[in-house]
Amino acid sequence: MTALQTLRSVSSQLSTTQNRISTGQRVSTASDNAAYWSIATSMRADNAALSAVSDSLGLSAATVDTEYTALTTVVGDSSSGLTKLQSLLVQAKTAGIDRTKIQADVTQIQQQMKATASAATFNGVNWLSTTATTPTTVNLVSSFSRVGGTPTTGSISLTVANYSLYTSTQGGILDKVSGAASVDTISISALTDSAADQTTLDGYIAQVTTAINSVAAAAADLGAVKNRISTNTDFVKSLMDSVDRGIGQLVDADMNQESTRLAALQVQQQLGVQALSIANNSSQSILSLFR
Repeated sequence: MTALQTLRSVSSQLSTTQNRISTGQRVSTASDNAAYWSIATSMRADNAALSAVSDSLGLSAATVDTEYTALTTVVGDSSSGLTKLQSLLVQAKTAGIDRTKIQADVTQIQQQMKATASAATFNGVNWLSTTATTPTTVNLVSSFSRVGGTPTTGSISLTVANYSLYTSTQGGILDKVSGAASVDTISISALTDSAADQTTLDGYIAQVTTAINSVAAAAADLGAVKNRISTNTDFVKSLMDSVDRGIGQLVDADMNQESTRLAALQVQQQLGVQALSIANNSSQSILSLFR
């Protein structure tokens, strides 16, 4: 009986050790350690939520980058965008210049800026050319945390009107009428060298300059949001790795220790079988005395 109980105990320990080696965990079920198993399960759920945040940040980064690229294109340089438009209007101030030919360039720039704003769409989202159904505020998921049993989701809130160049109600940066026209509808082909027309040109130049400042400010704001999303993405990935390490410290098995224990238990099991065999043989030897 003693030999049998010893063998049963060794076999049970051997089964536990083999399970730890096969799963790589010393706490794989609640029966192994209820407290650690519960903590690890909650932390795995948190990590799944953080993984969703990471995916959301990737989508947000792509959307913001699309809008940012379009805004910088609209601002342009010496050969395109608002910057070129401003230089053309200054050029139109020259006495005797053919403003009809300048207007041809102005029209092309206006059409290109509108096309750029319309094309700034990612996954059906466009903040530069909005409609009546476009939301006024956008919340980009940026973080997840849980204190006790209370989860908290953080977000980056953006006001779409700050980036809208064109709207369905003509209230955007480029289609909002100021004075006689909007940046989108400026026309100088009919202007002359008269003082009144020169004043009109000055107003157009001031209007475009204001638009450059507004679009540049919008691009700078999205640039800052891009940096924040990038920082949050790196932090979330590092946090997920940290949570994984924490879970490992709670439930992972020490494979060196478990492999050594496995070898020892296998030897003990073999010795236990031999001990049980010896005990059985002793009984048979005693019985033979009565034959």
